[in-house]
Amino acid sequence: MMYADLIDQEDLLGQLKALGFEVPYGSTAEQACEYAVRGLDDVRANDLRRMVKDMYTSSATILPAVREAFDKQLLPALAQYQQSRSA
Repeated sequence: MMYADLIDQEDLLGQLKALGFEVPYGSTAEQACEYAVRGLDDVRANDLRRMVKDMYTSSATILPAVREAFDKQLLPALAQYQQSRSA
């Protein structure tokens, strides 16, 4: 039997909590990303970028709910933050 490494919403919540983000228990991936991008500062933005990069470059498969949360919430917020810092 083959087992694949998967990144699901529980993994995402665990990663965010390990980085010190307050994410309520039972949050969806999208809700977790919403909480993570509130009050972004340079340190939080860098931590989130590193987390996303690590997830995308790992051999694990990112499940669709997590990928969608990144696409809808996390990545746009990080891009907007970066743009506001460059202005």
